[in-house]
Amino acid sequence: MNKELSKAERTRQFIIESTAVVFNKKGYAGTSLADLTEATGLTKGSIYGNFENKEDVALAVFDYNACRTADLVDQHMAQANTFYDKLMVYTKVYSSETLAARGGCAILNTAVEADDTNDLLKNKAAKAVLKWKKKIIDLIEGGIAAGEFKADVNVSQTAISIVALIEGGIMIGKVTGNPANLEQVLKTVELLINQLKA
Repeated sequence: MNKELSKAERTRQFIIESTAVVFNKKGYAGTSLADLTEATGLTKGSIYGNFENKEDVALAVFDYNACRTADLVDQHMAQANTFYDKLMVYTKVYSSETLAARGGCAILNTAVEADDTNDLLKNKAAKAVLKWKKKIIDLIEGGIAAGEFKADVNVSQTAISIVALIEGGIMIGKVTGNPANLEQVLKTVELLINQLKA
C-alpha cells in the first residue's frame, strides 16, 4: 500500500528532481546555491530546511539520476525475450539522446569529478558501477544457463569490460564533442556481446 508523501517529502523530492540535470551537468563543485534556488524557485532556507547541505542534495540527486537510467534500462529489458537481447539493451539506451538531455551519465560525471575530491560521492559512483557489473554478470550467467552463451565465458571480465567500454565511449564522445565516437565504441560492445553466443 502506497502512503501519500508528506509535504516535506514532496518538497524534498521536488528539489531532487528540479536540480537533477543541474548537478549532472555542472557537477558538485560547479553547482552553486544560486543554481539550486534558480532551478527550484525556492529560497535557500527552503532548500536547507529539507537537506543538511549542498552535499546532502548532491547525494540524493545522484541516487535519483542513477535510478532513472537503471529504470530506463529495465523498461527496455522488460520487452526483450532473450538474455542476448537484454544485454543489447545497453547499446541502445546509452546511444540514445535521453542521457544527453539529462546531462550525460551520472555515474561517469560523478566518478570523474569526485574520485579525488569527495569520498561520499565517489563511493556512490563506485557502488553504482559494481551494481551495474553485477546485473551484467547475472544476465550472462542466465544466458549460459539457458544455452544462449558459451559456457567458458570469463563472466566477470566480460561484465566489467562492457561497463568500461560504455563509460569510456560516453566520455570520449562528450569530450570530443563527437557522438560518432560513442557509437563506434558501442559497436565494439555489440561485437563483445555477439562473441558470447553459443
